[in-house]
Order: sequence, then C-alpha cells, then structure tokens
Amino acid sequence: MGSAMATDMIPPAHAPDFLAAHGWAGAAIEPLAGDASFRRYFRILHGQRRAILMDAPPPHEDPRPFVAVARWLSARDFGAPAILAADEARGLVLLEDFGDRRMRETVDADAATLVPLYEAAVDVLVALRGHPADNLRPYDRAELHREAQVLTEYYCPAVGLSVDLDSYRAAWDEVFARALTDAPVTVLRDYHAENLMLVGDSNRLGLLDFQDALAGHPAYDLVSLLQDARRDVEPSIEEAMLRRYRAATGEGEAFMDAYHVLGAQRNAKIVGVFTRLWKRDGKPRYPALCPRVWGYLERDLSYPVLAPVARWFAANIPPELRGDPMVLARA
Repeated sequence: MGSAMATDMIPPAHAPDFLAAHGWAGAAIEPLAGDASFRRYFRILHGQRRAILMDAPPPHEDPRPFVAVARWLSARDFGAPAILAADEARGLVLLEDFGDRRMRETVDADAATLVPLYEAAVDVLVALRGHPADNLRPYDRAELHREAQVLTEYYCPAVGLSVDLDSYRAAWDEVFARALTDAPVTVLRDYHAENLMLVGDSNRLGLLDFQDALAGHPAYDLVSLLQDARRDVEPSIEEAMLRRYRAATGEGEAFMDAYHVLGAQRNAKIVGVFTRLWKRDGKPRYPALCPRVWGYLERDLSYPVLAPVARWFAANIPPELRGDPMVLARA
C-alpha cells in the first residue's frame, strides 16, 4: 500500500509543460487525495493564483465527459468548476479551485449548518429538472441491471455465498419500470456531501465528480444525497428533504416508489462496488462502509414496491451475512 500511495503523490511527468503552456510556468504542484478511480488531483499554486489539476490518464480514464458535463452545468449557472485548460488526449484538466470546505465536514462539525446545506443541495436538484438532459446516454433498464449485478458478482462470493442469479435479475426486472421516466433529467450519479463544496463566502454549492452523468430519473440524485454511503443521514432529515423536494415539484406517490426502487438498486450496487474496490483494486478502506449501506438497503426493501426484490434477499442473503465483507470473509 505504501508504494502505491507514494506514486499517487508524484505528478505526471508532462504536467509542468502542460501548466507552462497555459500560463502557469513554475507553479508549485501539491498532491491532494485521489478517489475510488484512477483519477488523481493536485493543487497548483502560482503566486496568489490557485487551481486544481485533475490527472485522468487514458486508457483507464477519459476526461472528456467531465469537461463536457462541467461546461453544460456552468452554462446553466450550476456550480461546476470552470475549466481553465485541458489536454484531453493526455488526461490533464486544469480546474477552478473550490478550496477545502466540503459539505461533509461542515455539517459534521456544526449542526446549525445541517438543514440549510441539505436544503441548498435539494434545491440544486429541483433546479436541474428545469433543463432537458442534453446528449447523455439514457439511464435505462439495461444500465440498472448491470449495476445491480455488481452485488452478486463481488459481494456474494466474498462472503462465501452462491446465489440464484436468474431470480435476482427477474426480481429487479419486476420493479425497474417504476424507476424509468419519460422526462429524463441530468443525473449526476454521485451527488452527496463529500462531492459538494462550499465556495467563497456565499456558501454557493460547488459540484464535483459528475463525469458519469446520464439522462435518468430525478429521484436518483436525491436518494444519493439522502441515503449517503459515506455519512449517516438521519431519517428525520431524509423525510424533511423529501417533503421539501416534493413541495417544490408537486411529485406524488409514484415518485416515492421510484425513490425507493432507485435507493435499493443504488445501495445494492454500492455494496458490490465497495467489495470490488477491496478485492480487485486493493483499496481495503471501503468494505467498512458497507454496514451503513446495508441499513439503507433494508429500509428501501421494506416498501411494498420492492416486494419481489425483498423476497429474493430473504431467500438468498441471510441477515448475518449482510455487513462488512472483509470482516465476514474472515469469520
């Protein structure tokens, strides 16, 4: 782990030339945290100027979707970072620096900020509905199935379970119609408190990590925010924010069915993805987040709309094998 971490800190060899070509010659390059992908981030310091360098190296990464979505969001006055320069062929993008104030740490440190910041995050999603999703792949039934199967592909084998894959797919197939929409919106897909920054003195929300955006159901990003894999969101906050969203949009019970179907689908996927990050990618800090995600998943499965999927889970994954796969694998 140590050597991988050390290479994470070394900027790509062509970064200084890229920076020099765009007016940042001689700038200091300081490492920032990477994420669950092959992308890495560096802070660029040049006199009083600051920027963020994203290193998204092909063939593992492709920075073009990030740049395209960032420009789409900025053009509609959503808080994406400005693109200062890009060498898409080599995977380098120079971005506006939003600073270090994430929503996550802010709400955890100061309870008085919790409701206003969640309200602001909900209001961004309400506003996003006002703009047709342009040129994005549809978040369709095939995509929903592909993601749900990450659970059976990685989590189940990790905890020693052999499960019925055909009936798993069939159960989801019964409920996915509720999660498809004739009026798709831009779904950012990883919309939660660790990807929202507080920018400047106005606390405008800055958006990060939207390169996988698809055209899909508006409930998806809301469930991503309110059933956050990385921090506990109190059920009372979830309920209050759902009320706020529905009051602003006029959504009824069909929307809530979609919310719970997409919540269950997303949480099943995340349990699988966090297991994959450990098993395949050598990132062992993610399995410990799984018990929280199982909690959300079980709550979603308790709704009548998810009865077919709930029956599958009851028959295939016993309660004592729902948790941290790393701990369960050792047991």
